[in-house]
Amino acid sequence: MMPNKELWQNALVQIELGTSEASFRTWFRNTDILSRDGGSVHIAVPSKIVKEWLMDKHHKLILKALRGLDSSIRTVEYAVHRSPPSAARAQPRPVPENASMDLQSLYIDKRDNLNPRYTFETFVVGPFNELAVAASRAVLERPGLVYNPLFIYGQTGHGKTHLIQAIGNAFKKANASKKVLYCTSERFAMDYINSVRAGRANNFKDQYRQYDLMIMDDIQFIANTEKTQEELFHLFNALRDNNKQIVFSSDKHPALLPGFEERLRGRFSAGMIAEIPEPDVESRLQIIRAKIETHGFSVSDEIIQYIAENMRGNIRELEGIVNTIVVKSQYKGKGITLADVRSLVKHNIKPSRGVSVEEIVRRIAQYYEVAEKSIYEKTRKKEVVKPRQIIMYMLREEFNVSYPSIGEKLGGRDHTTVIHSCEKIKEEIKTNNALESELEHIRTLIHA
Repeated sequence: MMPNKELWQNALVQIELGTSEASFRTWFRNTDILSRDGGSVHIAVPSKIVKEWLMDKHHKLILKALRGLDSSIRTVEYAVHRSPPSAARAQPRPVPENASMDLQSLYIDKRDNLNPRYTFETFVVGPFNELAVAASRAVLERPGLVYNPLFIYGQTGHGKTHLIQAIGNAFKKANASKKVLYCTSERFAMDYINSVRAGRANNFKDQYRQYDLMIMDDIQFIANTEKTQEELFHLFNALRDNNKQIVFSSDKHPALLPGFEERLRGRFSAGMIAEIPEPDVESRLQIIRAKIETHGFSVSDEIIQYIAENMRGNIRELEGIVNTIVVKSQYKGKGITLADVRSLVKHNIKPSRGVSVEEIVRRIAQYYEVAEKSIYEKTRKKEVVKPRQIIMYMLREEFNVSYPSIGEKLGGRDHTTVIHSCEKIKEEIKTNNALESELEHIRTLIHA
């Protein structure tokens, strides 16, 4: 039977891939397997709040990860245990002295929740994230006065948390006398709920309004929380009215966030909005090399090129593959081959869709029998508007092209026009079976 410590560490790898980076850090640090009793696993957690949150929000994910490693596991139970269980520290194999220590407690500054490893120096900049990085650096030049708030969005694993914490670390370094806080929206919500229950709502307001830089990660997690959103609305106004810098991150553009009051969405959009889309091949090459170097490890350029060209996933998935390669190589006691890598990544490879924007325009224009050049023109003719909107939708949904890039490629249109077009097609698909059929035909043409 796999040792408890090893079982939990392996489970955490799977759990991290199934949740957001911010949520993982907030709710899974200081956890371990306390004991196992037949088919039941007892998880040690640091507080009652964490226990309740894991039971309510992550229980299925935890059970699935554990059962994937040991099919005999049937149930998971949680117990508040404030110090790491001694059984989890004792391992039969030699390990470094600090291997069983909680790495979060070693690195995270408890006063501001910033991880000092997340800096601009360790952030890989590529064509896919240049705008977001430039906006982040501009904020530091005139905090509170330019791009306030800064709203960075993109799918999970694209580097949002690293970048917004890099802002915090750079701000702290340049302004020793000023206060900064990084927190997840989940933590903000829990702090607010607990303060209300304890009759300390005014203390909560004072606590959060003292900061010169407020960074809130994964804002989408407080969707449909009326009271929490109201409190955030008032906090936003208080900070911005006093020229305090605010930074948000989300998995969606603020205009597309469901479950949010219009007044909040408007404030999210009042400063600068920057997307971090899926990294391109060039950026993936840089990321993989950087991750390998942090391990003090080396592999051939052929292997790096293979991973970059075939792994179209997010940065976290790339990092996971690099970690797997390093561990596999260390376990074997020899260098890893391209054949080994092919075997390791075969389940992560996504189909290649290397079709140019011009080719997509050409094929869809032909499908609807309109002139290609009309797609790029400013015309509002009905017979042109629909194909253009479908082109925008396909570029976004099938190829994950950023809204600003789509607008630029299709005649220099504003990104809000692109967002509107994509949302219009999404809504129409729900009730228009003929349109759905057309889109399926177009997908076949594009990927043929």
